[in-house]
Amino acid sequence: MTTDQAPALTITSFGYAHQPDKRAPDAHLTLDLRAHFRDPHVDPALQQLTGRDQAVITAVLSTPGIPALIAATAAAARAFRAGPGAGPLRIAAGCIGGRHRSYVVASTLGTLLADLDPTVVHLHVDRPVIRRPAPQT
Repeated sequence: MTTDQAPALTITSFGYAHQPDKRAPDAHLTLDLRAHFRDPHVDPALQQLTGRDQAVITAVLSTPGIPALIAATAAAARAFRAGPGAGPLRIAAGCIGGRHRSYVVASTLGTLLADLDPTVVHLHVDRPVIRRPAPQT
């Protein structure tokens, strides 16, 4: 790949709350992880951690539905890349802050799709924790 060509596969993690317009980056496949999957942020022990930490990785990957979503997204990426017009493919995974769910999902996808030589970008993992109201019980 030359420097002026886009990578064949880019996987981006991000936080919707850190995006200027609260929208996902431009992508062919966007995974919005906010509403459907448990947020590790609600556990005070995990709030200051990121998807680089094993406790967060374990929490995210043990969330019901996440492993199946990752597998389905990897299969979709392979289908896109196998198409006759197989140009660059962009996948975006977003959660509220970009530090927990989206990071782990994007990183895991990058590992599963290593044979496609993905570029994995984490836009907001080092941003401050988003303060949110405590969940209602």
